[in-house]
Amino acid sequence: MASARRPHYQVTFGILTIGIGAFALLQSLVIPVLSTVQAELHTSQSAVTWVLTAYLLSASVMTPILGRVGDIYGKKWMFVATLVALAVGSVLAAVSPNLGVMIVARVIQGLGGGMLPLGFGIIRDEFPAEKVAGAVGILAALTAVGGSLGIVLAGPIVDALSWRWLFWLPGIVTAAAAAGAVLFVPQSPIRSPGAIAWLPAVLLSGWLVALLVPLSEASDWGWGSPAVIGLFAAALLLAALWVWSELRAPTPLIDMKMMRLPAVWTNNLVALLIGVGLYAMFAFLPEFVQTPSAAGYGFGASITSSGVMLLPSGVTMFVTGLFAGSLTRRVGGKVMVVAGCLIGCVSMAMFAFAHSQQWEIYLATGVLGIGFGLAFSAMSANVVSAVPARQTSVATGMNANIRTIGGSIGAAVMASIVTARLEPSGLPTGSGYTTGFAVMGAVLVVAALAGLLIPSQRRPSGPGSAAASVGTLAMSGDAVTAESAAGETVARELSE
Repeated sequence: MASARRPHYQVTFGILTIGIGAFALLQSLVIPVLSTVQAELHTSQSAVTWVLTAYLLSASVMTPILGRVGDIYGKKWMFVATLVALAVGSVLAAVSPNLGVMIVARVIQGLGGGMLPLGFGIIRDEFPAEKVAGAVGILAALTAVGGSLGIVLAGPIVDALSWRWLFWLPGIVTAAAAAGAVLFVPQSPIRSPGAIAWLPAVLLSGWLVALLVPLSEASDWGWGSPAVIGLFAAALLLAALWVWSELRAPTPLIDMKMMRLPAVWTNNLVALLIGVGLYAMFAFLPEFVQTPSAAGYGFGASITSSGVMLLPSGVTMFVTGLFAGSLTRRVGGKVMVVAGCLIGCVSMAMFAFAHSQQWEIYLATGVLGIGFGLAFSAMSANVVSAVPARQTSVATGMNANIRTIGGSIGAAVMASIVTARLEPSGLPTGSGYTTGFAVMGAVLVVAALAGLLIPSQRRPSGPGSAAASVGTLAMSGDAVTAESAAGETVARELSE
């Protein structure tokens, strides 16, 4: 049966490309149209942020769960299930009559995050050893490009059709990919025995929701209100119970013993803080530039124009990623992380205090991509160097997942700051954006200080080392980074 499956790996790769590409687009397609969705669904700016936050939260929780389910019961059918969930969520989002239905749809779409570890697991199980590293590298680059393309394509799609087609089109594509996966993706015989640790999964979801709701609603409820204080207390309690449950679980979702390694927890702390700043910028910069200049800020930019203003960050992040591996070998991952955070801080300062001209926005987004491109690459390489090969996927996957959790927090915090004071027209004040971006800059300063705690490590200089290779592939800034590293490791082990 193995010989019958093997000739089809090119077709399998094509199906994986379509599915993961659609997921990458859906991460960013909605960002430039949040203000349009806000108006169409008759909701507030702080509430509409949950269209992004719900997606990130769902993906954060479900990615490790679905990856583990696939390891136990089979990757093919779980990959098909994630494609179906992405298609169903896209259709529901396309027809959603109100914000509540839209948020439910985005939670369902977030299940698609599980296709990342599943897809790369299929590559490791089914592809020839010499093809593994190249395949994961191509998909890593595809995810980086897909995320940037989503921001740019949103405008033309809305202009030609409507914002609802931002969901119809990916829904159609993923439904076709699901059918192709049923027909052509082989079922791998490789299994990892064990059970799903459901209690940690439930507790993880619980403390994240209990944390994010008051962060986003505090401006309306009041920071000292019983609801806000009670939810923060609940989040703290549930987080403690989550750690306890992970330590006691026979097969934990997240290995807390590994998480205590100095090179792991320090890089994860930096990843959390970087995620806060990155997603806050992506969530609110489009609304800032789309605001009519009559408000005293903004440029009245169209959806297309606002997407183009964000494009430099994707381009510079991609280009920086191409050179980050060699830079990491020369100066060390610790220096790269600190430098990346400081460069990102410069960009946030520009957003806060130098945003009266469009060229300043283009420059600031380009600088941001350089900073985060350096930091993402180096963090992944640091973690790969710090853990045994068998833990590479889990360790780097958690680092990427923590960035997403940080993104959920960042979007909620930024929403609370920006919407704390509104003009009579209902628009946020310019000072709200200035304060918000300045706070995100301060977060990145803290991230740089946290980066100083990262242990210094010597990098292997061989061109085939996984630690070096993952620096190049980490430009996507999400779970693809983790699986790229794992793929490189497996390819090396198989070849040896």
